[in-house]
Amino acid sequence: MSNTKKILVGEDSSIIINLTKSVLSFEQYEVKAARNGKQVLEMLEKEDFDLILMDLNMPVLDGISCTKMIRQLDDPSKSKIPIVAISGNLNNITNDEFRKIGFNHFLQKPLNYDMLVATVTKLVS
Repeated sequence: MSNTKKILVGEDSSIIINLTKSVLSFEQYEVKAARNGKQVLEMLEKEDFDLILMDLNMPVLDGISCTKMIRQLDDPSKSKIPIVAISGNLNNITNDEFRKIGFNHFLQKPLNYDMLVATVTKLVS
C-alpha cells in the first residue's frame, strides 16, 4: 500500500500545471491535473485525492463554483478535502470570504513554489 499523497491541480494554464507537477513530483507527491472545474469534479468522482489546488478562473466551471459543489458532496472524505485557491486576483476576496466559500488556504500567482510546497505539506500531513 503506497503512502504517496495525491494532489489534484485544477488549472487551465499548461505552464502552471507543468511547473506544479514538476515541483510536487520532486517532493514525492503524485500529481494529476484537470483543466476546468467540471473535470475536477469528474476526477474526484473516480479517485481519492489528499488535496486540491484550485485556480479561481477556469473555463466551463470556475474554481469558486467547483469548490462550493465539492463542499456539498455526500461523501464526507471528499467534501472535506483540503482545497487551496490559486489566483492572480486575490485582492478582490477577503480571507473570511475564502473560508466561507470553502477554501482552506490560498496562494497568489505568480506562484512561489517554496510556499506551494510548504502549504501542501502542511495541509496533507
